[in-house]
Amino acid sequence: MATYREAKCRLCRREGGKLFLKGDKCYTGKCPFERRPAAPGQHGAARKKVSEYGQQLREKQKVKRIYGVQEGQFRSYYEQADRMKGITGENMLSLLERRLDNVIFRMGIGSSRAQARQLVNHGHFLVNGRKVNIPSYIVKAGDIIAVKESKTNNKFFEEIKTMKAGTMPKWLEFDPAKLEGKIIALPARDDIDSQISEHMIVELYSK
Repeated sequence: MATYREAKCRLCRREGGKLFLKGDKCYTGKCPFERRPAAPGQHGAARKKVSEYGQQLREKQKVKRIYGVQEGQFRSYYEQADRMKGITGENMLSLLERRLDNVIFRMGIGSSRAQARQLVNHGHFLVNGRKVNIPSYIVKAGDIIAVKESKTNNKFFEEIKTMKAGTMPKWLEFDPAKLEGKIIALPARDDIDSQISEHMIVELYSK
């Protein structure tokens, strides 16, 4: 799968808002977006009138970058959501939230989705007792996610054990001492705190 290897903070500037791609750095004054919020490029600061299509495209690009997925994969999530019962946009966001790398990030194990994705790729986690090293694995309600016993003494996970349990989305629970979490329920739209206008993406793909 193609990987974006340029400066990630340029993506935030291009989308006109923080996407929190760099973990803790995004919450400090060192965040490049704080110093240069204009879009990158020679004419980034110039005001431009954006068409309806342009707004829809930018919204799609923003969500892709937040969750770190490529176009083909993102389109697949939309098509799967469209076949599901319920509202297509909300179904799509629920599928993205249920990606294993996002769940690890939401549990507070990774400081960013990119770091959580790397941890999953390296095979540090079990889902219902079975090793899963696929970041795009979709979890289900009732799934138990735990760090492999052979990895629990790793320095990184030792630090996780001592951290205070942060604010969890209500569809998740995580015990830092046990390095174990559970999917209590499927995420609803109200559980997703990102500022996303999913209806614009549905309109774009529906054309």
